[in-house]
Amino acid sequence: MIVVTTEDVAGQRVVETKGQVFGVVVRSRGLGGNITAGLRSLMGGEIHEYTAMVEDARRQAIDRMTENANLMGANGVTRMMFDSTEMGDTMTEIVAYGTAVVLAPVAG
Repeated sequence: MIVVTTEDVAGQRVVETKGQVFGVVVRSRGLGGNITAGLRSLMGGEIHEYTAMVEDARRQAIDRMTENANLMGANGVTRMMFDSTEMGDTMTEIVAYGTAVVLAPVAG
């Protein structure tokens, strides 16, 4: 499945718009991860535990979004974006969303 952040896909044309599609993931670090990350934040720099968690959550959100697009009969997602929200002190919601479309090659 082609997933792009743009409205157009090079070499393809949108032949049908299926509608809005999204994938949602809510993640929480365990107590040990929060303690380790808290200690790292005192020294400054990247907090690798949280970086890895967010990267994994984004990949999973994209996977869920493309699964939903596939169920709608789409073969692409245009204008894909991410949103994230903190839920309480320990949870993060990651949403990948876009427009599910049917793409066809441009005749050349």
